[in-house]
Amino acid sequence: MDRKAEEGRRISALLRVLPVVLIVGGIVYDVLTPRAFTAIPFFTAAPLVAAPLYPLAGTVVTGAVALAAAFAVHLRFGLQVDADALTEVLTVATVAVLAALLNRVVRRGDQRLASQRVIAEAAQRAVLPEPDDRIGGFDIAVRYEAAQQDAFIGGDLYAVQDSPHGVRLVVGDVRGKGMGAVAAVAVVIGAFREAAEQEASLEAVAGRLERALAREGTRREGPDAIEGFTTVVLAELPHGDGVVRIVNRGHPPPLLLCPDGTVRSLPAAEAALPLGMGELGNWPDRAEEAGFPGGATLLLYTDGLSEARDRHGEFYDPAARLAGRAFRDPGGLLSALAAEVRRHTGGGMTDDMALLAVRRP
Repeated sequence: MDRKAEEGRRISALLRVLPVVLIVGGIVYDVLTPRAFTAIPFFTAAPLVAAPLYPLAGTVVTGAVALAAAFAVHLRFGLQVDADALTEVLTVATVAVLAALLNRVVRRGDQRLASQRVIAEAAQRAVLPEPDDRIGGFDIAVRYEAAQQDAFIGGDLYAVQDSPHGVRLVVGDVRGKGMGAVAAVAVVIGAFREAAEQEASLEAVAGRLERALAREGTRREGPDAIEGFTTVVLAELPHGDGVVRIVNRGHPPPLLLCPDGTVRSLPAAEAALPLGMGELGNWPDRAEEAGFPGGATLLLYTDGLSEARDRHGEFYDPAARLAGRAFRDPGGLLSALAAEVRRHTGGGMTDDMALLAVRRP
């Protein structure tokens, strides 16, 4: 990501000097060629290139310099004004005015886009606030990678809540996109935070989420009202016990990264339907327990990680890629994963990716 940002800055710097190069190139071209050849295309291109790159003052100055250059190249042939010379100078002047107008349109669009980004970032912080780095004695890190560049919000979710029963976690993926998915994310996280504090068991927390989504479904319209569902994995880290309890509702299984470099997948012994599909079957949730020793890291993720494909259609396999490796902290693990997935897909991710890592010190 840093390399791409550096390349972007270099390209931007080259583009910003392009108007100057065009004007200088036009003057050189006119000096080195006979009178029948014209450098006007260079002078008209300069303000048009400057319009989206420079502020208004820079665009106006570029247009004025281009106009002065167009007039100056004719002076070397004398002060006589013929139809061709007048036409060429008027052409540059017209394009310079149009470039200034274009600059204002582009700047207004940039301002609206920047405003939308600020709103999107604020919405994401409200719906998906980042947890503290340390909760209940555990080191915590989260990361949200949007498939679409400059998009900040989608249907993936995560939350961490300390409770009298231990630190409780949720990572999930709402079917669909857009504001409907965002609304479902808000419902799941709100219900989770309340249930995590009040319910004595992880199974009861899952039941609360199921009921909350059922209520939300009655307010939806269209296909989401019938087909809407959410996959989630819930985890509970009891205080003082070296175990983790997991309830999985149709979600990719968590990974346990052990201190010796081995990676264990923690799949559910019995498959369960995602939240929101209770009408198709009703099976009681059963939390499954696994060891969580000191120095180990628990990784919860959405399918944007495990279903990321390269150009040959090969999936990214986090268990295989992480085996035998050690990471300084949960944040370093998530940064490495995000960078590797971007490289694996060539920067062309097709689905959002939410990551949550917890380490027992």
